[in-house]
Amino acid sequence: MLEKLAKQTAVYGISTIVVRFLSYLLTPYYTRVFGQETYGIVTYAYALIPLALTLLTMGMESSYFRFSAKAEEEGGDVAAAKRRLFAATWGITSLAAAVFFVAIVLFRDAISAWMGADYAAHPAYVVLVGAIILFDVWGCIPFSRLREQGRSVTFVAFKALNVGLNVSLAFAFGAAGLFDSDFGVGWVFVANLVASVVTWGAILCTVEGVVPRIDVPLLRRVFVYSLPLLVGGLAGTANEFVDRQLIACLVPAGALAQLGVYGAITKIAVVMMLFYQMYRLAAEPFFLSNFRKSDFVAMNAAALKYYVMASMLIFLGIALFRDFFALIVGRDFREGIFILPVVLGANVLTGVWLNLSFWYKREERTSLAIVVTGCGLAAILLFGFLTIPRWGYYGAAWARLASETTMVVVSWWLNRRFFPTPYDWRRIGEYVAVAMAVFFACEYFGRAADNMFAGYAFNFTVFVLYAAYLVRRERIDVAGMVRAAMKRK
Repeated sequence: MLEKLAKQTAVYGISTIVVRFLSYLLTPYYTRVFGQETYGIVTYAYALIPLALTLLTMGMESSYFRFSAKAEEEGGDVAAAKRRLFAATWGITSLAAAVFFVAIVLFRDAISAWMGADYAAHPAYVVLVGAIILFDVWGCIPFSRLREQGRSVTFVAFKALNVGLNVSLAFAFGAAGLFDSDFGVGWVFVANLVASVVTWGAILCTVEGVVPRIDVPLLRRVFVYSLPLLVGGLAGTANEFVDRQLIACLVPAGALAQLGVYGAITKIAVVMMLFYQMYRLAAEPFFLSNFRKSDFVAMNAAALKYYVMASMLIFLGIALFRDFFALIVGRDFREGIFILPVVLGANVLTGVWLNLSFWYKREERTSLAIVVTGCGLAAILLFGFLTIPRWGYYGAAWARLASETTMVVVSWWLNRRFFPTPYDWRRIGEYVAVAMAVFFACEYFGRAADNMFAGYAFNFTVFVLYAAYLVRRERIDVAGMVRAAMKRK
């Protein structure tokens, strides 16, 4: 069964890497077209979008997976039960998004003034961002349905349509000189909005005649499960993006410029986030399916170990060669490359506590999500207020790492207290400790080398040795894996 998770992760992974690679072409492009402060306007807006998406989807994605599995457990007309669930969850999220967008339009001037002078001069920026949120929420549950049905290729095809259109329009607008017009970065939002509208229209082809509806009796049951996820999700999303808001509020001078640099550097951690995203897309519906408790416990324990192994390889692969990865962004943004290892470390921990959260979602004890993410939010606010006024975006990176560390510790304690799972913490700790020893050794010896190439050669050699150590320690049959992959082809 764990092989099924690996295959689904691979399908989402290969496809997602291609799609996200197209998306991240915008980072080197925008950081060369716009200056630090102008790119900070984009970073600020996009830091708010995930929070709005979390609020408006109301935990319905996880609810859809869990209640679909319960429909299979209960038997009867499973297809009809799933259609009813799909219509209800799609209906309530669509209604919430529509009300939200109307509110954005009505209060656009006040919201623009709150967001700063650059937005106050262009209230249309706020309306465009609100429209992006509207269509993304309208498409959220149909995308979740594709994941629940195991239609990963279709899922990624629509995501590729969205990203491909967004990137194409961005380059077209730049070539036409629109970014130099008075509307400026507003054309970034226009490109995104067009892509979101077209994707929403395309995914309607998959709904098989189902229309959104408000099914009050069913939604009462669903909300009992989803409301704690909503509260926890808001805190969790805030953990991921409040660092940007704290920079805007706490940096005494040049906040937008620092925000632009921070946003650009965090984009360089693309590979780590790609791995996290592809794992989450496969693991969420997988672990919320109808497994026996013994099977779930064994698979979840094994999955965490292999996730950490892969994550540490990615961490070293980016951190040891970060000067090379710095070339992704424009010259004006490379000054912040030194924070990259801290950002990568936080991203690794995000996947760890994701693994540690599956048990309480499966056991329908979703109120614990509030405890975990609430502690994380408290940590990022505490460390943010202490470090960001002094260190700027470097303090924001450390505050984010402190938040993720806190959530891992709290999740570990809750798991041990209420749902003991035989995670191999000794082996996991060993892999992390060796990886950190490799990192610090390369920091000392690699950077002390006579020239850049000698330093990179040292780093590459040690990186390969670490990979070989993992293979030997786990007794992984690499040749057998290659042969199996060739046969499937």
